[in-house]
Amino acid sequence: MKKLKHTVKIERDEYGMARFITAYKTAAQRKLEGKNKRNEISRESHAEFEPVSDRTDPVEVIKKSSEGRWKHLIPIRYGRMSKTPFTFLRGSASLMAMDIATTATPDIRVQACGDCHLSNFGLFATPERNLIFDINDFDETLPAPFEWDIKRLATSFYVASLDNRFSEKDCKIATRRCVTAYREAIAAFASMKVLDVWYAKYDIETAIAQAPDAEAKRRRQLMAEKAKSTVTESVFPKITQVIGGKRSIVDQPPLIYHPPHDLKLPEGLIPVFEMYRETLPYERRLLLDRFHIEDLAIKVVGIGSVGTLCGVILLMAEEKDPLILQIKEANLSVLEPYAGKSDFKHHGERVVVGQRLMQSASDMLLGWATGAGKDHRHFYIRQLKDMKFSFDIGMMNSLQLCRYAEVCGWTLARAHARSGDAAMISGYVGKTDVFDRAIGTFARIYAEQTEKDFEVFTGAIESGEIKAEMEQ
Repeated sequence: MKKLKHTVKIERDEYGMARFITAYKTAAQRKLEGKNKRNEISRESHAEFEPVSDRTDPVEVIKKSSEGRWKHLIPIRYGRMSKTPFTFLRGSASLMAMDIATTATPDIRVQACGDCHLSNFGLFATPERNLIFDINDFDETLPAPFEWDIKRLATSFYVASLDNRFSEKDCKIATRRCVTAYREAIAAFASMKVLDVWYAKYDIETAIAQAPDAEAKRRRQLMAEKAKSTVTESVFPKITQVIGGKRSIVDQPPLIYHPPHDLKLPEGLIPVFEMYRETLPYERRLLLDRFHIEDLAIKVVGIGSVGTLCGVILLMAEEKDPLILQIKEANLSVLEPYAGKSDFKHHGERVVVGQRLMQSASDMLLGWATGAGKDHRHFYIRQLKDMKFSFDIGMMNSLQLCRYAEVCGWTLARAHARSGDAAMISGYVGKTDVFDRAIGTFARIYAEQTEKDFEVFTGAIESGEIKAEMEQ
Protein backbone atom coordinates (compact mmCIF):
# COMPACT_ATOMS: atom_id res chain seq x y z
CA MET A 1 0.00 0.00 0.00
CA LYS A 2 1.19 3.49 -0.77
CA LYS A 3 1.91 5.66 2.24
CA LEU A 4 0.33 9.08 2.12
CA LYS A 5 2.59 12.11 2.11
CA HIS A 6 0.61 15.06 3.38
CA THR A 7 2.47 18.33 3.90
CA VAL A 8 4.68 19.60 1.09
CA LYS A 9 5.44 23.14 2.34
CA ILE A 10 4.09 26.05 4.30
CA GLU A 11 3.40 29.46 2.80
CA ARG A 12 2.50 32.65 4.63
CA ASP A 13 0.11 35.27 3.37
CA GLU A 14 0.60 39.05 3.50
CA TYR A 15 -0.53 39.08 7.11
CA GLY A 16 1.97 36.40 8.14
CA MET A 17 -0.66 33.70 8.57
CA ALA A 18 0.56 30.19 7.77
CA ARG A 19 -1.09 28.22 5.00
CA PHE A 20 -0.38 24.53 4.49
CA ILE A 21 0.17 23.48 0.88
CA THR A 22 -0.58 19.77 0.60
CA ALA A 23 -0.25 17.37 -2.28
CA TYR A 24 -3.22 15.08 -2.64
CA LYS A 25 -5.51 13.67 -5.30
CA THR A 26 -9.27 13.86 -5.20
CA ALA A 27 -11.43 10.75 -5.22
CA ALA A 28 -12.36 11.51 -8.82
CA GLN A 29 -8.69 11.67 -9.82
CA ARG A 30 -7.90 8.40 -8.05
CA LYS A 31 -10.92 6.75 -9.61
CA LEU A 32 -9.67 7.82 -13.05
CA GLU A 33 -6.24 6.39 -12.23
CA GLY A 34 -7.91 3.08 -11.43
CA LYS A 35 -9.87 3.18 -14.67
CA ASN A 36 -6.70 3.90 -16.64
CA LYS A 37 -5.06 0.79 -15.17
CA ARG A 38 -7.40 -1.24 -17.37
CA ASN A 39 -5.18 -0.21 -20.28
CA GLU A 40 -2.32 -2.12 -18.64
CA ILE A 41 -4.26 -5.05 -17.15
CA SER A 42 -7.71 -5.56 -18.61
CA ARG A 43 -10.55 -6.66 -16.37
CA GLU A 44 -11.20 -9.59 -18.71
CA SER A 45 -7.67 -10.91 -18.02
CA HIS A 46 -8.73 -11.88 -14.49
CA ALA A 47 -10.64 -14.79 -16.01
CA GLU A 48 -7.38 -16.44 -16.98
CA PHE A 49 -5.55 -19.13 -15.08
CA GLU A 50 -3.11 -21.62 -16.49
CA PRO A 51 -0.74 -23.53 -14.20
CA VAL A 52 2.85 -22.65 -15.00
CA SER A 53 4.79 -25.38 -16.81
CA ASP A 54 7.12 -25.98 -13.87
CA ARG A 55 4.38 -25.80 -11.21
CA THR A 56 5.48 -27.48 -8.01
CA ASP A 57 3.75 -30.73 -7.07
CA PRO A 58 0.82 -29.72 -4.78
CA VAL A 59 1.77 -32.39 -2.26
CA GLU A 60 5.27 -30.92 -1.99
CA VAL A 61 3.83 -27.43 -1.43
CA ILE A 62 1.64 -28.75 1.37
CA LYS A 63 4.51 -30.70 2.91
CA LYS A 64 6.59 -27.53 2.93
CA SER A 65 3.77 -25.64 4.64
CA SER A 66 3.91 -28.29 7.38
CA GLU A 67 7.56 -27.61 8.19
CA GLY A 68 8.05 -26.41 11.75
CA ARG A 69 4.69 -27.80 12.89
CA TRP A 70 4.35 -30.42 15.59
CA LYS A 71 4.84 -33.69 13.76
CA HIS A 72 2.32 -35.67 15.80
CA LEU A 73 -0.45 -33.23 14.77
CA ILE A 74 0.32 -33.06 11.03
CA PRO A 75 -1.67 -36.27 10.28
CA ILE A 76 -4.73 -34.62 11.87
CA ARG A 77 -4.25 -31.63 9.56
CA TYR A 78 -4.02 -33.89 6.51
CA GLY A 79 -7.04 -35.88 7.67
CA ARG A 80 -9.14 -32.73 7.93
CA MET A 81 -7.95 -31.56 4.52
CA SER A 82 -8.76 -34.89 2.87
CA LYS A 83 -12.52 -34.84 3.56
CA THR A 84 -13.64 -32.82 0.53
CA PRO A 85 -12.19 -30.48 -2.11
CA PHE A 86 -13.45 -27.57 0.00
CA THR A 87 -11.63 -28.68 3.16
CA PHE A 88 -8.57 -29.17 0.97
CA LEU A 89 -8.93 -25.61 -0.34
CA ARG A 90 -9.19 -24.34 3.24
CA GLY A 91 -5.97 -26.03 4.23
CA SER A 92 -3.94 -25.15 1.15
CA ALA A 93 -3.72 -21.35 1.26
CA SER A 94 -0.02 -21.55 0.40
CA LEU A 95 -0.79 -23.49 -2.79
CA MET A 96 -3.38 -20.99 -4.01
CA ALA A 97 -1.13 -18.05 -3.08
CA MET A 98 1.57 -19.55 -5.29
CA ASP A 99 -0.89 -19.87 -8.18
CA ILE A 100 -2.58 -16.48 -7.83
CA ALA A 101 0.83 -14.79 -7.78
CA THR A 102 1.31 -15.92 -11.40
CA THR A 103 -1.81 -14.06 -12.60
CA ALA A 104 -1.82 -10.53 -14.01
CA THR A 105 -2.52 -7.74 -11.51
CA PRO A 106 -3.10 -3.97 -11.64
CA ASP A 107 -1.31 -3.99 -8.26
CA ILE A 108 -3.80 -1.83 -6.38
CA ARG A 109 -2.87 -2.83 -2.85
CA VAL A 110 -4.93 -3.25 0.29
CA GLN A 111 -4.45 -4.99 3.60
CA ALA A 112 -5.32 -8.45 2.28
CA CYS A 113 -6.74 -11.23 4.43
CA GLY A 114 -4.51 -13.72 2.63
CA ASP A 115 -6.79 -16.66 3.41
CA CYS A 116 -10.09 -15.18 2.33
CA HIS A 117 -12.46 -18.13 2.04
CA LEU A 118 -16.11 -18.20 3.02
CA SER A 119 -15.56 -20.09 6.30
CA ASN A 120 -13.27 -17.34 7.58
CA PHE A 121 -16.28 -15.07 8.10
CA GLY A 122 -18.65 -15.18 11.05
CA LEU A 123 -20.37 -13.49 13.97
CA PHE A 124 -18.62 -12.23 17.10
CA ALA A 125 -19.00 -9.59 19.80
CA THR A 126 -17.54 -6.10 19.75
CA PRO A 127 -16.09 -4.66 22.98
CA GLU A 128 -19.45 -2.89 23.38
CA ARG A 129 -21.18 -6.32 23.33
CA ASN A 130 -22.79 -5.78 19.94
CA LEU A 131 -22.96 -8.77 17.62
CA ILE A 132 -21.41 -8.16 14.19
CA PHE A 133 -20.53 -10.13 11.07
CA ASP A 134 -16.97 -9.81 9.80
CA ILE A 135 -13.83 -11.59 8.63
CA ASN A 136 -12.44 -13.54 11.56
CA ASP A 137 -9.13 -15.11 10.50
CA PHE A 138 -5.99 -13.10 9.77
CA ASP A 139 -3.07 -15.52 10.11
CA GLU A 140 -1.99 -14.75 6.53
CA THR A 141 -2.80 -11.03 6.40
CA LEU A 142 -0.39 -8.81 4.46
CA PRO A 143 -0.57 -5.83 2.06
CA ALA A 144 -1.19 -7.33 -1.39
CA PRO A 145 -3.19 -6.79 -4.62
CA PHE A 146 -6.89 -6.42 -3.81
CA GLU A 147 -8.09 -9.03 -6.29
CA TRP A 148 -6.11 -11.83 -4.65
CA ASP A 149 -8.64 -11.89 -1.81
CA ILE A 150 -11.58 -11.75 -4.21
CA LYS A 151 -10.25 -14.63 -6.29
CA ARG A 152 -9.84 -16.88 -3.25
CA LEU A 153 -13.23 -15.91 -1.83
CA ALA A 154 -15.03 -16.42 -5.15
CA THR A 155 -13.30 -19.77 -5.66
CA SER A 156 -14.34 -20.90 -2.18
CA PHE A 157 -17.99 -20.26 -3.08
CA TYR A 158 -17.66 -22.24 -6.29
CA VAL A 159 -15.92 -25.18 -4.58
CA ALA A 160 -18.34 -25.15 -1.62
CA SER A 161 -21.28 -25.11 -4.05
CA LEU A 162 -19.85 -28.16 -5.79
CA ASP A 163 -19.38 -29.86 -2.42
CA ASN A 164 -23.06 -29.17 -1.71
CA ARG A 165 -23.88 -30.78 -5.07
CA PHE A 166 -25.47 -27.66 -6.50
CA SER A 167 -26.00 -27.38 -10.24
CA GLU A 168 -23.37 -25.64 -12.36
CA LYS A 169 -25.81 -22.75 -12.75
CA ASP A 170 -26.17 -22.37 -8.98
CA CYS A 171 -22.38 -22.52 -8.56
CA LYS A 172 -22.01 -19.64 -11.01
CA ILE A 173 -24.79 -17.60 -9.43
CA ALA A 174 -23.40 -17.82 -5.88
CA THR A 175 -19.93 -16.91 -7.09
CA ARG A 176 -21.13 -13.97 -9.20
CA ARG A 177 -23.32 -12.67 -6.36
CA CYS A 178 -20.24 -12.44 -4.15
CA VAL A 179 -18.20 -10.47 -6.69
CA THR A 180 -21.09 -8.20 -7.67
CA ALA A 181 -21.72 -7.37 -4.02
CA TYR A 182 -18.03 -6.50 -3.65
CA ARG A 183 -18.01 -4.27 -6.75
CA GLU A 184 -21.17 -2.41 -5.77
CA ALA A 185 -20.05 -1.99 -2.18
CA ILE A 186 -16.59 -0.69 -3.09
CA ALA A 187 -18.28 1.92 -5.30
CA ALA A 188 -20.48 2.97 -2.39
CA PHE A 189 -17.51 3.20 -0.02
CA ALA A 190 -15.60 5.25 -2.60
CA SER A 191 -18.29 7.93 -2.42
CA MET A 192 -18.55 7.98 1.39
CA LYS A 193 -16.78 10.19 3.88
CA VAL A 194 -13.59 8.61 5.23
CA LEU A 195 -14.85 8.34 8.81
CA ASP A 196 -18.15 6.88 7.65
CA VAL A 197 -16.24 4.09 5.91
CA TRP A 198 -14.28 3.45 9.09
CA TYR A 199 -17.46 3.26 11.17
CA ALA A 200 -19.35 1.04 8.71
CA LYS A 201 -20.32 -2.38 10.02
CA TYR A 202 -22.80 -5.19 9.45
CA ASP A 203 -24.44 -6.01 12.77
CA ILE A 204 -27.00 -8.65 13.60
CA GLU A 205 -29.79 -6.08 13.95
CA THR A 206 -29.17 -5.00 10.34
CA ALA A 207 -29.10 -8.62 9.18
CA ILE A 208 -32.42 -9.36 10.87
CA ALA A 209 -34.02 -6.16 9.57
CA GLN A 210 -32.88 -6.96 6.01
CA ALA A 211 -34.19 -10.54 6.08
CA PRO A 212 -36.08 -11.09 2.80
CA ASP A 213 -38.83 -13.22 4.36
CA ALA A 214 -40.20 -14.46 7.69
CA GLU A 215 -38.28 -17.76 7.57
CA ALA A 216 -34.96 -16.01 6.96
CA LYS A 217 -35.73 -13.58 9.78
CA ARG A 218 -36.43 -16.48 12.16
CA ARG A 219 -33.18 -18.24 11.22
CA ARG A 220 -31.16 -15.07 11.77
CA GLN A 221 -32.78 -14.49 15.15
CA LEU A 222 -31.92 -18.06 16.16
CA MET A 223 -28.31 -17.57 15.02
CA ALA A 224 -28.10 -14.40 17.10
CA GLU A 225 -29.42 -16.20 20.17
CA LYS A 226 -26.94 -19.06 19.70
CA ALA A 227 -24.04 -16.65 19.21
CA LYS A 228 -24.97 -14.63 22.30
CA SER A 229 -25.02 -17.82 24.36
CA THR A 230 -21.46 -18.71 23.27
CA VAL A 231 -19.52 -16.78 25.87
CA THR A 232 -16.89 -17.62 28.48
CA GLU A 233 -19.55 -18.33 31.09
CA SER A 234 -21.10 -21.04 28.92
CA VAL A 235 -17.80 -22.57 27.76
CA PHE A 236 -16.19 -22.52 31.21
CA PRO A 237 -18.11 -25.47 32.78
CA LYS A 238 -17.73 -27.54 29.60
CA ILE A 239 -13.95 -27.45 29.34
CA THR A 240 -12.88 -27.17 32.99
CA GLN A 241 -13.20 -29.13 36.21
CA VAL A 242 -11.94 -28.92 39.78
CA ILE A 243 -9.16 -31.41 40.57
CA GLY A 244 -7.60 -31.39 44.02
CA GLY A 245 -9.14 -28.05 44.78
CA LYS A 246 -7.69 -26.44 41.63
CA ARG A 247 -9.65 -25.46 38.52
CA SER A 248 -8.13 -27.15 35.44
CA ILE A 249 -8.83 -27.53 31.73
CA VAL A 250 -10.24 -30.97 30.93
CA ASP A 251 -8.07 -33.11 28.62
CA GLN A 252 -9.86 -34.23 25.46
CA PRO A 253 -7.01 -35.85 23.47
CA PRO A 254 -5.91 -35.48 20.79
CA LEU A 255 -7.65 -32.09 20.40
CA ILE A 256 -7.19 -30.62 23.89
CA TYR A 257 -4.44 -31.84 26.20
CA HIS A 258 -1.88 -30.65 28.69
CA PRO A 259 1.67 -30.36 27.30
CA PRO A 260 4.30 -32.92 28.35
CA HIS A 261 6.32 -31.89 31.42
CA ASP A 262 9.61 -31.83 29.50
CA LEU A 263 8.37 -28.97 27.30
CA LYS A 264 8.03 -26.74 30.38
CA LEU A 265 5.34 -24.69 28.64
CA PRO A 266 3.67 -23.49 31.87
CA GLU A 267 7.00 -22.04 33.08
CA GLY A 268 7.58 -20.39 29.71
CA LEU A 269 4.11 -18.87 29.71
CA ILE A 270 4.90 -16.29 32.39
CA PRO A 271 7.33 -14.13 30.36
CA VAL A 272 5.16 -14.63 27.25
CA PHE A 273 2.14 -13.39 29.13
CA GLU A 274 4.04 -10.40 30.50
CA MET A 275 5.08 -9.38 26.99
CA TYR A 276 1.51 -9.86 25.75
CA ARG A 277 0.25 -7.64 28.56
CA GLU A 278 2.55 -4.81 27.44
CA THR A 279 1.02 -4.85 23.93
CA LEU A 280 -2.40 -3.96 25.35
CA PRO A 281 -3.59 -0.39 25.96
CA TYR A 282 -3.17 0.76 29.55
CA GLU A 283 -6.84 0.35 30.52
CA ARG A 284 -6.91 -3.22 29.14
CA ARG A 285 -3.79 -4.06 31.17
CA LEU A 286 -5.65 -2.91 34.26
CA LEU A 287 -8.54 -5.20 33.32
CA LEU A 288 -6.22 -8.16 32.69
CA ASP A 289 -4.50 -7.63 36.05
CA ARG A 290 -7.76 -8.52 37.81
CA PHE A 291 -7.17 -12.13 36.71
CA HIS A 292 -4.50 -14.71 37.52
CA ILE A 293 -3.32 -17.64 35.39
CA GLU A 294 -4.83 -20.92 36.50
CA ASP A 295 -4.04 -23.43 33.73
CA LEU A 296 -2.71 -23.90 30.19
CA ALA A 297 -3.50 -26.58 27.59
CA ILE A 298 -2.75 -27.30 23.94
CA LYS A 299 -5.77 -26.98 21.62
CA VAL A 300 -5.90 -28.19 18.01
CA VAL A 301 -7.87 -25.69 15.93
CA GLY A 302 -9.15 -25.24 12.38
CA ILE A 303 -7.54 -26.86 9.36
CA GLY A 304 -4.75 -24.57 8.19
CA SER A 305 -3.56 -23.99 11.77
CA VAL A 306 -3.33 -27.63 12.83
CA GLY A 307 0.21 -28.47 13.91
CA THR A 308 1.15 -24.94 14.89
CA LEU A 309 1.44 -24.25 18.59
CA CYS A 310 -2.01 -23.17 19.74
CA GLY A 311 -3.46 -23.34 23.21
CA VAL A 312 -5.98 -22.09 25.73
CA ILE A 313 -5.14 -20.16 28.88
CA LEU A 314 -7.54 -20.29 31.80
CA LEU A 315 -7.53 -17.21 34.02
CA MET A 316 -9.62 -16.61 37.11
CA ALA A 317 -10.59 -13.53 39.08
CA GLU A 318 -12.80 -15.31 41.58
CA GLU A 319 -14.31 -18.78 41.88
CA LYS A 320 -16.96 -18.18 39.21
CA ASP A 321 -15.31 -15.33 37.34
CA PRO A 322 -13.25 -16.84 34.48
CA LEU A 323 -11.50 -15.50 31.42
CA ILE A 324 -10.38 -17.91 28.70
CA LEU A 325 -7.79 -16.74 26.20
CA GLN A 326 -6.56 -18.44 23.04
CA ILE A 327 -2.88 -18.28 22.14
CA LYS A 328 -2.01 -18.97 18.49
CA GLU A 329 1.33 -19.27 16.78
CA ALA A 330 1.92 -16.74 14.00
CA ASN A 331 4.28 -17.63 11.18
CA LEU A 332 5.33 -16.18 7.85
CA SER A 333 2.31 -15.17 5.73
CA VAL A 334 1.74 -17.38 2.68
CA LEU A 335 1.64 -14.14 0.66
CA GLU A 336 5.06 -12.88 1.68
CA PRO A 337 7.10 -14.76 -0.97
CA TYR A 338 4.99 -13.05 -3.64
CA ALA A 339 3.75 -9.74 -2.18
CA GLY A 340 6.88 -8.70 -0.32
CA LYS A 341 7.99 -8.68 3.29
CA SER A 342 5.83 -7.42 6.11
CA ASP A 343 6.54 -4.04 7.68
CA PHE A 344 6.41 -5.89 11.00
CA LYS A 345 9.25 -8.15 12.10
CA HIS A 346 6.95 -9.82 14.61
CA HIS A 347 4.32 -12.01 12.92
CA GLY A 348 2.01 -11.74 15.91
CA GLU A 349 2.03 -7.98 15.55
CA ARG A 350 1.48 -8.38 11.79
CA VAL A 351 -1.65 -10.41 12.46
CA VAL A 352 -2.97 -8.05 15.14
CA VAL A 353 -2.43 -4.88 13.08
CA GLY A 354 -3.92 -6.50 9.98
CA GLN A 355 -6.96 -7.60 11.95
CA ARG A 356 -7.51 -4.14 13.42
CA LEU A 357 -7.20 -2.61 9.95
CA MET A 358 -9.71 -4.93 8.31
CA GLN A 359 -12.32 -5.51 11.00
CA SER A 360 -14.94 -2.95 11.94
CA ALA A 361 -14.28 -3.87 15.58
CA SER A 362 -11.73 -6.23 17.14
CA ASP A 363 -11.34 -8.23 20.34
CA MET A 364 -10.42 -5.82 23.12
CA LEU A 365 -7.83 -8.30 24.48
CA LEU A 366 -6.07 -8.84 21.16
CA GLY A 367 -2.26 -8.68 21.55
CA TRP A 368 0.98 -10.46 20.70
CA ALA A 369 4.07 -11.97 22.31
CA THR A 370 7.27 -13.93 21.66
CA GLY A 371 7.83 -17.43 22.99
CA ALA A 372 10.37 -18.00 25.72
CA GLY A 373 11.92 -21.12 24.14
CA LYS A 374 14.99 -21.33 21.93
CA ASP A 375 12.82 -21.04 18.79
CA HIS A 376 11.36 -17.69 19.91
CA ARG A 377 8.04 -18.50 18.28
CA HIS A 378 5.69 -15.61 17.55
CA PHE A 379 2.16 -15.63 18.97
CA TYR A 380 -0.98 -13.57 19.11
CA ILE A 381 -3.56 -13.84 21.87
CA ARG A 382 -7.30 -13.19 21.94
CA GLN A 383 -10.43 -14.33 23.76
CA LEU A 384 -11.38 -17.94 23.02
CA LYS A 385 -15.15 -17.52 22.87
CA ASP A 386 -16.91 -14.20 22.71
CA MET A 387 -20.23 -14.69 20.96
CA LYS A 388 -18.41 -16.39 18.10
CA PHE A 389 -20.60 -18.17 15.58
CA SER A 390 -19.55 -19.86 12.34
CA PHE A 391 -22.01 -20.80 9.60
CA ASP A 392 -22.53 -24.42 8.57
CA ILE A 393 -22.02 -24.09 4.83
CA GLY A 394 -22.88 -27.73 4.18
CA MET A 395 -26.40 -27.18 5.52
CA MET A 396 -27.17 -24.23 3.23
CA ASN A 397 -29.32 -24.47 0.13
CA SER A 398 -28.39 -22.53 -3.00
CA LEU A 399 -30.51 -19.50 -2.12
CA GLN A 400 -29.07 -19.26 1.39
CA LEU A 401 -25.53 -19.55 0.05
CA CYS A 402 -26.22 -16.73 -2.44
CA ARG A 403 -27.39 -14.46 0.35
CA TYR A 404 -24.35 -15.37 2.40
CA ALA A 405 -22.13 -14.64 -0.63
CA GLU A 406 -23.54 -11.13 -0.91
CA VAL A 407 -22.81 -10.37 2.74
CA CYS A 408 -19.27 -11.74 2.45
CA GLY A 409 -18.66 -9.66 -0.69
CA TRP A 410 -19.88 -6.50 1.05
CA THR A 411 -17.78 -7.26 4.12
CA LEU A 412 -14.60 -7.80 2.11
CA ALA A 413 -15.17 -4.52 0.24
CA ARG A 414 -15.57 -2.70 3.56
CA ALA A 415 -12.32 -4.24 4.84
CA HIS A 416 -10.45 -3.24 1.67
CA ALA A 417 -11.92 0.28 1.75
CA ARG A 418 -10.54 0.80 5.26
CA SER A 419 -6.94 0.07 4.32
CA GLY A 420 -6.82 0.67 0.58
CA ASP A 421 -8.03 3.17 -2.01
CA ALA A 422 -11.72 2.42 -2.62
CA ALA A 423 -11.95 5.07 -5.34
CA MET A 424 -9.07 3.57 -7.32
CA ILE A 425 -10.43 0.02 -6.93
CA SER A 426 -13.90 1.19 -7.98
CA GLY A 427 -12.45 2.97 -11.00
CA TYR A 428 -10.71 -0.22 -12.03
CA VAL A 429 -13.58 -2.71 -11.54
CA GLY A 430 -16.12 -0.29 -13.06
CA LYS A 431 -19.91 -0.15 -13.07
CA THR A 432 -20.70 -3.08 -15.37
CA ASP A 433 -20.37 -6.80 -14.71
CA VAL A 434 -17.18 -7.27 -16.77
CA PHE A 435 -15.05 -7.82 -13.65
CA ASP A 436 -17.71 -10.02 -12.04
CA ARG A 437 -17.83 -12.35 -15.03
CA ALA A 438 -14.04 -12.55 -15.22
CA ILE A 439 -13.64 -13.50 -11.57
CA GLY A 440 -16.52 -15.96 -11.93
CA THR A 441 -14.68 -17.68 -14.78
CA PHE A 442 -11.46 -17.74 -12.77
CA ALA A 443 -13.32 -19.31 -9.84
CA ARG A 444 -14.68 -22.09 -12.07
CA ILE A 445 -11.27 -22.80 -13.59
CA TYR A 446 -9.52 -22.79 -10.24
CA ALA A 447 -12.24 -24.98 -8.73
CA GLU A 448 -11.35 -27.55 -11.39
CA GLN A 449 -7.67 -27.16 -10.47
CA THR A 450 -8.55 -27.64 -6.80
CA GLU A 451 -10.33 -30.90 -7.57
CA LYS A 452 -7.28 -32.13 -9.51
CA ASP A 453 -4.94 -31.17 -6.66
CA PHE A 454 -7.30 -32.81 -4.16
CA GLU A 455 -7.09 -36.09 -6.12
CA VAL A 456 -3.29 -35.89 -6.11
CA PHE A 457 -3.32 -35.18 -2.37
CA THR A 458 -5.69 -38.03 -1.46
CA GLY A 459 -3.69 -40.29 -3.77
CA ALA A 460 -0.56 -39.49 -1.76
CA ILE A 461 -2.44 -40.51 1.39
CA GLU A 462 -3.60 -43.79 -0.16
CA SER A 463 -0.07 -44.59 -1.36
CA GLY A 464 1.37 -43.94 2.08
CA GLU A 465 3.50 -40.99 0.91
CA ILE A 466 1.85 -38.88 3.61
CA LYS A 467 -0.08 -39.99 6.66
CA ALA A 468 -3.56 -38.77 7.48
CA GLU A 469 -5.46 -39.36 10.69
CA MET A 470 -9.23 -39.37 10.32
CA GLU A 471 -11.20 -38.14 13.34
CA GLN A 472 -14.34 -39.80 14.58
